[in-house]
Amino acid sequence: MLPSGLPEFVANEETLSRFLTQRSHFNSEMAKPAAITPHPVHRNSSVFRIGDDRPLLLQAFRETTSSDRSLKAVVSFSAGQVRAAGLEVEAEEPPPRHANIEGWPWLDDVEIQKARQMELASRIVSGAAVWKVD
Repeated sequence: MLPSGLPEFVANEETLSRFLTQRSHFNSEMAKPAAITPHPVHRNSSVFRIGDDRPLLLQAFRETTSSDRSLKAVVSFSAGQVRAAGLEVEAEEPPPRHANIEGWPWLDDVEIQKARQMELASRIVSGAAVWKVD
């Protein structure tokens, strides 16, 4: 059991949420693949295991964002969607209820690497829900 009370294993049916701070990462109907591609230094994508509890999502964003960025939207998808794309979800606390999407391809050819990452991200966001923050 993790400090948050969640199990260490992220179950396939769990809803994961990623905070979007750039309007270019979504439109009125969907999240774009770039919204969940990995951070180039950490080589993973940060998500939260909060489900669709909007007040908790807003609180988590406020507590974990140290910059002056504002929350524009939240994209949600299941851990099963991540695994179906060939990636993994690993619990990573602190902060509470945090996890990372791991296993993104890192290749010598940067163009092929980006294309492969976008392909995997497209699979995930194709079934994702987007909640725009007003």
